[in-house]
Amino acid sequence: MSTYARAPILLALLASLFACAPPTLPTPTSTPSVSTPRVAATPAADNFALQRKAMVDDQIRARAVSDSDVLRAMETVPRHEFVLPEWLAQAYEDHPLPIGNGQTISQPYIVAVMTELAQIKRGDRVLEIGTGSGYQAAVLAMLTDQVYSIEIIPALAESAAARLKRLGYANVVVQNADGYNGWEKYAPFDAILVTAAPDHVPPPLVAQLKDGGRMVIPVGPVGSFQTLWRVNKRGDKVVSENIMGVLFVPLTRK
Repeated sequence: MSTYARAPILLALLASLFACAPPTLPTPTSTPSVSTPRVAATPAADNFALQRKAMVDDQIRARAVSDSDVLRAMETVPRHEFVLPEWLAQAYEDHPLPIGNGQTISQPYIVAVMTELAQIKRGDRVLEIGTGSGYQAAVLAMLTDQVYSIEIIPALAESAAARLKRLGYANVVVQNADGYNGWEKYAPFDAILVTAAPDHVPPPLVAQLKDGGRMVIPVGPVGSFQTLWRVNKRGDKVVSENIMGVLFVPLTRK
């Protein structure tokens, strides 16, 4: 049983409420190696750095995420660069935020949990399904030099690719396509992260995992709670671990 499966029931319920689907949110306030983001050394940047540290300490480390590389990535990636301007003041708070087109940027804790479960190491080839604003891809880019991300909504794919390039994440390749089918050109993958929920595990994604590969994916009905699974491929066998209840936006198909 995983660490997350043994966590208190209240914690799992809280985590599930803040996964990826838009909750009732507060009113917005206006205001080729592993990548290193470009963050200007300004008072505002210093303030965001303090907010990132508090986010990691209070929202992530305190909830038993312990992988040092994951914690470092979460404390480094400038989350405020991946949210809409009207949500900037809430960039480091403990909930998801709208990014347009009916999609969200995930709660920081969920990003950290999924990243840790994927057990990514240097040199791994990683596929992400659901680029969104590019935040999860940026976190993955801090851990390995081969990140491939698929986004089905053209406007989001275009803006995420431009944002990741501007911020210096040169090791992320973004494609506008149907993520259900994976990305055969770059398969097999050491890890696959799916950031939207299908009602079943897509067979093409399982087929594109390496032997020993891991996939982290929410699965369940649209508009209801789902289950976050870690799928491990071991030769011809697929072993699935039930991690916890979550609530994600549905996986969109063409």
